[in-house]
Amino acid sequence: MVDAVQGAGVVVTGAGGGIGAALARRFASEGARVVVNDLDADKAQAVADEIGGTAVPGDASAIVADARAALGGTVDVYCANAGVAFGGPDVADLADDKAWALSWDVNVMAHVRAAGELLPEWLERGSGRFVSTVSAAGLLTMIGAAPYAVTKHGAYAFAEYLSLTYRHRGVKVHAICPQGVRTDMLAATGTAGDLVLKPTAIAPEDVADALFKGMEEDRFLILPHPEVAGYYQARAAEPDRWLSNMNHLQQKWEASR
Repeated sequence: MVDAVQGAGVVVTGAGGGIGAALARRFASEGARVVVNDLDADKAQAVADEIGGTAVPGDASAIVADARAALGGTVDVYCANAGVAFGGPDVADLADDKAWALSWDVNVMAHVRAAGELLPEWLERGSGRFVSTVSAAGLLTMIGAAPYAVTKHGAYAFAEYLSLTYRHRGVKVHAICPQGVRTDMLAATGTAGDLVLKPTAIAPEDVADALFKGMEEDRFLILPHPEVAGYYQARAAEPDRWLSNMNHLQQKWEASR
């Protein structure tokens, strides 16, 4: 994998901290040329300075052209990592159109737009790698966070679509689906995150390690928490039992608030 990454042009969105920063650091340590993107220009620049990369701040939905130019005209690996998390315990939260719209735009449509700009070049040359930071919520769900859970399902479905459609033409796709990761986003999940995610939370660097192992093994689905595979199988095999168990978790959360 070091040979494949050495000298590659890599873009990581949402890389001012958390998983994105860990991915940027890991790619740089393996010899890649890394573009660090984040809405927060100062955070993007700080990570870029640390790893010898290039900061391209701004909306992750619209940075492919600038990132490509910063890399000398070619993007080899695109990590669609930027994400937002909204949700709440009440019915009223389901009617928050702004939260839904932003969740769809960042968690799904930013991936679609990036792929639309990258694919023509990748298909022409027969190579390219798209890395989607999804979440175990995209395979399972998350209590108290409807916009997040639903749009992460969408992000996973889009990554699947890319893989099944273009893998024979040299495009490699990886969907990273961790549970809790010790980031600012986890801290913002409140009591639901404390109950469901915090007990088994891992470091962002563990996610980067899991991705690189998955790339070495040419795997689509990257599970930094291996136990998620069993949960995913149980959900598919016995959906009513799985939903009942999740409802018990929901009730436990409600009782604790």
